[in-house]
Amino acid sequence: MCRNIRTLANFAPPSTEAEIRASSLQFVRKISGANKPSKANEELFRRAVDEVAAAAERLIRGWVTTATPRDRDVEIRKHIERSRIRFGKEPKRTPIEPIG
Repeated sequence: MCRNIRTLANFAPPSTEAEIRASSLQFVRKISGANKPSKANEELFRRAVDEVAAAAERLIRGWVTTATPRDRDVEIRKHIERSRIRFGKEPKRTPIEPIG
């Protein structure tokens, strides 16, 4: 869907609140079609980000799995290598770096 939205469940160390919020912001931007909402929609947009972040936090913190937690550094290196192969250069930011 959106290249900045990454899997956040089952990581060691666990995903931070900032990472969850950044993904929630990207999700709301995607479904609203607005990168920065108008003044008339600003409060609605902010509330939607808050609600999506709260739901995502509940999901991620409650997720139960028997799989071994993924290593964040290994996943970042995989992303960098895929980017290098696809575009011939390093990505501008890591896949889980908060936005905005």
